[in-house]
Amino acid sequence: MFYNLCYAAFAFPAGIISDRIGLKNTFIAGLLLFVIVYGGISFVNTLPLFLILFGVYGLYAAMTEGVSKAMISNISDNKDTATAIGTYSAFSSIMALLASSLAGFIWFTFGAKPLFIFSAIGASLTIIYMLIVKINNH
Repeated sequence: MFYNLCYAAFAFPAGIISDRIGLKNTFIAGLLLFVIVYGGISFVNTLPLFLILFGVYGLYAAMTEGVSKAMISNISDNKDTATAIGTYSAFSSIMALLASSLAGFIWFTFGAKPLFIFSAIGASLTIIYMLIVKINNH
């Protein structure tokens, strides 16, 4: 519930930020927050710090979920926008299922800390990719 409250509270300000600094920059900033949260969860051992990270996790979601769909809208033809977003949503769901299965395997085999570190590294690689690839930033 706390995550959803944070996400709802940050969604509108994240949209304003995106309009000012661009979609790609907002998305990358959101991924950076993901890296901080997942890296932080690996080492946090107090409830207050965990709650702060969980709040930041809501900010991450607010800065990436709507922005990713807006980016897709910008790169697809107007007549294909709904199809593009629907395809993105379908593949996102499939990848979430696969990622959750891999996460369960890593957690069961190696523990929680390696899972969160692995996730932070994966997001870091995505940030590097996003910095290299030319994508319209508006």
